[in-house]
Formats: sequence, C-alpha cells, structure tokens
Amino acid sequence: MPSNFYYIKMNITRESIDKLNAVVKIEITKVDYFDNVEKILTDYRKTANIPGFRKGQVPMGLVKKQHGKNVLVDEVNKILQSSLGKYLTDEKLDVLGSPLPKTDSDVDWDGEDFSFEFEIGLSPEFDIELNAKKAITKYTITADKKMIDDQLVNIQKQYGKLTPKTVIDKDDEVTGVFFNDSEGIESTATFTLDKLKGKSNLKSFTTAKIGDVLTLKTKGLFQESQDLMTYLKLDNETVNGLDVQVAFTISEINSREKAELDQELFDKLFGPGNIKTVTELRAKITEDAEKQFVQQADQKFLNDVTEFLVDKTKFDLPVQFLQKWIQTAGEERLDAVQAKEEYEKSEKSMRYQLIESKLVVENNLQVNFDDLKAYTSEMIKTQMAQYGQMNPTEKEIEDIVARVLSNQDEVKRISEQLTSKKLLDFYKEKVSCKDKKLSYDAFVKEAYGK
Repeated sequence: MPSNFYYIKMNITRESIDKLNAVVKIEITKVDYFDNVEKILTDYRKTANIPGFRKGQVPMGLVKKQHGKNVLVDEVNKILQSSLGKYLTDEKLDVLGSPLPKTDSDVDWDGEDFSFEFEIGLSPEFDIELNAKKAITKYTITADKKMIDDQLVNIQKQYGKLTPKTVIDKDDEVTGVFFNDSEGIESTATFTLDKLKGKSNLKSFTTAKIGDVLTLKTKGLFQESQDLMTYLKLDNETVNGLDVQVAFTISEINSREKAELDQELFDKLFGPGNIKTVTELRAKITEDAEKQFVQQADQKFLNDVTEFLVDKTKFDLPVQFLQKWIQTAGEERLDAVQAKEEYEKSEKSMRYQLIESKLVVENNLQVNFDDLKAYTSEMIKTQMAQYGQMNPTEKEIEDIVARVLSNQDEVKRISEQLTSKKLLDFYKEKVSCKDKKLSYDAFVKEAYGK
C-alpha cells in the first residue's frame, strides 16, 4: 500500500501515513447542515422574547445574528462526530485511543463549507505464539503439617477463655490498628506476640499499654510472610518487598486460655456432628486452606503467562500518536514530557490488552449475557453458603442476579472477572506449562523471592 494513497468514500478521505498512522479528512458542505440549522433557528424565532417584537414575530435576520453561528457550530460538530464514528465502524478500522483533531485545522465559521482533519492510530497486526521454549510453572499449593498445627492452635486460642489486661506479656494477644496514610494502610488486627520476628519488635510490644502507639517497620515484622498480608490486609504483589514504617495503636490486650479440641468445639466450627475427631478436623482445615491457595496459584500463573506473551509477541505501536493522545485523555491535560512518562509506564499493559483482545476474539472467549447470568448465579450461591444459606430457591437466586446485573458497574466488574477466568482456563490448556506442588511458604519463597 503506497504511503500517500487516499481512500475516498463520499465526503470522507483517509490518507495512510504508514501502517500505524493515518489522517482522516471530513468535508462538510452547506447541504449537510442547512436544513437542521434552519429548523432550529425557526423554532428559536417562535419562542424568542426580544423587547420591541411580539412573540413569534422576531425577524429571522435578527435571530440568525444572535444565534446563527452557535447553532451552526453545534450542528456541524454533531455531523462531524457522527460521520467520523460511522466511518471508522464501516471501514472496520481498529483504532487505538481516540481520533485527534489536527492542531493546524483552523475553521472559518463564516464560510459555508468546512474541512476537518483527524489523526488516528491503528492497531498493529501480529501473530501470537503460545508455546514457550521453557515451560511456565503451574503451581499447586499444599497446606503442610506445620501450617495445620498452627491453625489448630489458632482455633484453640480463638475459642478459648479471654481475660482482659492493661499491660502486655510475651504470651498475650494484642489488638490494634496498623496505619500508614501514604501506602493506604489502615487495618485492624489481632495477633499473639509469638507471630513477631526479631528481638527488637518483641521488645517494642513487651510492657506496652493500651493506648500506646508503636512505630514499626513492615520488613521483618512477622515470622511468616503471609502474616504481613493477613494483618495489613494487602495482596501478595503489594506485600512483596514492602519496607515502610507503620504506626500500630494498641486498643486491646488479652490473655487467652486455649479451648479443648472436643466435640463441643467441633460443633461450633462446622455444625453438629459434621466433624467428630481431630483427624477429621485436620483434614477439613487442610481442604479449606488449599481451596484458598488455588486463587493465589492461578494469579501467579496468569501473571507469568502475561509476562511471557508480552515479551514473546513483538509488534510496533504508533508511539508518537499515543503519547499525543495521552496528553488529552485524562481529566487534566499533560505536557509532552508527562505524556511520554505515562506512556512508558502503561506500554506493557497496553500491549497485553491488544494481545488479550486478539485471543478473546480468535478463540471465541467473549462473555455473553447467558455467561454473565450463570457466573453471577454461582457466585451468589457460594456467598450465601458462606453465611449458612445452603438451599436458596431458584427464584431467590434469579431475583438477586437481576438486581446485580441491573448495575452497569457490577456488570463491567463481573465481565472482567469472567473474561479473566476464561483466559486462565484457555492458558492452562494451550500454553506450555509444567505442574509443581509445594507448600505455601515454599511457594512464596520461589514465586516472590521471600
């Protein structure tokens, strides 16, 4: 395709600058807007209230003088946006960002015919190779004996007898709020001092009183890596390498006598008669823990596949156009330097979005309304079961689904979740991967270097 060829259709032309950049020119003549402008001005004349003239008798010349240019500009812009949108759709042009008006296109609104030019960035063509030379690891995370032992002790403490105190001893548990404004941390947590790592952290708590505010460092604060994630309510990605100061305000101090592992405790945990022995309890704790680990393993696999696809799939982007578009795309206009920095930060995710869109279309992974309803229904059943509602009626489920899907923000959020799930299932089937089973601590160390 020659670099300066023109695609002509009616009053719209397209000049291809290169494979990724083009200029669309739209010519609007008097015949395109005249009837609409005249009708609007006639309606203005009927309702105009101008001193010295009866209502509906204002001369058209005066109406045009007062309102003509504004009405003309408004109608031409409506035609312009409608024509540009229809053209891009009809021509099946896969554009990036939004068309940008050329800055050198000065409009003489005193004329009758108008010409407008828009720069557009085009999506690149590329192929996707799913087979990696080095297989991507797909983890299965297991709950080891130490984790289950710790969980049993935690359960015994949780359901044990509680005695309030005012000063902390080494065997007590403490409740308070972790806070760091700049990192968005504000989390209430309860833990025992044996969770802490290092003598300096333990010393900070020992002999502290209710109302004291301790200054702590997140790095090396807890013995187990997952505790920082649990008590600060942060995800794996955020916790990984986090090294900031947090304030911890003590609100409660308690000593706790551990509960007996007996039938009374089993019934409290899982309902009457469902668990009858410590062995069964351990098995149930293991099952529940490993279900929770699936999501973390899946997220790691998804992240690794994303990195692989972005690194492996090579294509050019209309960089200058995108940087120019970023300048005006947000709520505040950016200068060229800021836009360049923003582009560099978002380029990888932009590339993956293009790859993901191509995979979704080529492999029929689109989310339709029936998919949304079914996925939302299962999600609601799971949530209800967590609150003890094990057998809701179909009508109850249908009514809740209808309410949820009437909210467009919820539709968007659930659609993104379901698309991610479809892609994850697709990757597990199509991408070269190897299975690896290991404990949670070993997984964190291997996956995140902790």
